[in-house]
Amino acid sequence: MAIPSVKSYPMPAAEELPVNRVSWTPDPSRAAFLIHDMQQYFMACFEPGQSPASELTEHIGLLAERCRELGVPVIYSAQPGAQTPDQRRLLQDFWGSGIGPDPREQQIIAELEPGENDIRLTKWRYSAFQKTDLAEQMKAMGRDQLIIVGIYAHIGCLMTACEAFMRDIEAFMVSDALADFSREKHDLALQYAAERCAVTLTTEQLLNQWAKETSGDANSGKAGGDAASTGTRSLNGEAAGIAETAAAADDGPKDGTEAISAPDPYAFALSALRQQVAGLLRERPDAIGDEDNLPEYWGLDSIRIMTLAERWRSLGAEVTFAELAEEPTLLAWSRLLASRTAASVPNRDYYDAAARGER
Repeated sequence: MAIPSVKSYPMPAAEELPVNRVSWTPDPSRAAFLIHDMQQYFMACFEPGQSPASELTEHIGLLAERCRELGVPVIYSAQPGAQTPDQRRLLQDFWGSGIGPDPREQQIIAELEPGENDIRLTKWRYSAFQKTDLAEQMKAMGRDQLIIVGIYAHIGCLMTACEAFMRDIEAFMVSDALADFSREKHDLALQYAAERCAVTLTTEQLLNQWAKETSGDANSGKAGGDAASTGTRSLNGEAAGIAETAAAADDGPKDGTEAISAPDPYAFALSALRQQVAGLLRERPDAIGDEDNLPEYWGLDSIRIMTLAERWRSLGAEVTFAELAEEPTLLAWSRLLASRTAASVPNRDYYDAAARGER
């Protein structure tokens, strides 16, 4: 009894979401992030590279990365293969024997491969709570919220949200990080959840909300060394190294002027920006040119640009998404960010030339 092939359909936009009956807010200190059944077997019914599969994979990847950064536990559910009729019971009547003995069918898709510290959960029924220790693990971690993404929206994802509600766990369904057999079934799941057991929201809404919260935490009552160290920790790769070197070299004012604690302008040198963008794109930094149009040439989407804008604002550079989108190149961004910082990098031209391989 094969899973039906899915015709391409557009993901629901924010303005198309149902009205939520409750106003729960996802909190990184309370939430766990469930990636539901993103296995080769279940993804095979979607058209590769087409909506909703393309956005589904991309959005889950962005959210998982952000959760790991914030210390939100990332949990993968996956069904085992070659189950016996006694193991499947009534599932056999509706869906047949399920995943076969081929281990490749059981694997999580390569784009979303679990990290070393992620949690793997063997799943046996529609709800990820049934016949598993998910509830016990969440309790042990002090988590009473569950953010749900994956497939299929109106079956396992919705049933998991319903059972979370019945266990007094606040559930959140990320509308454009779910997929289903059709847009009709996708919408059905969101409507039911919003009216009865969960909050529905988009990937962009969740990322923006967490960016504001973490930015506020970094700036609340912290100055000087604390602010500088917070900014340094948020950088990746070479950017962190540049910021740490700058901090170590400048223990205090050398010319009698008042020290400037933030923002750290080294974070906005070309080499640092290249590392940050490459990290989001999962590309080699040296492959990205200074004047490459990042959306057109590298597929840097609006969600990632908004993530960068929030990150850079938290480091002290007041830039907007619209400004970054107007001229989306590393060189233009470096100049824009430099103009919005209170201090300038000594010998910036040297650092930028070195990043271009001219020195």
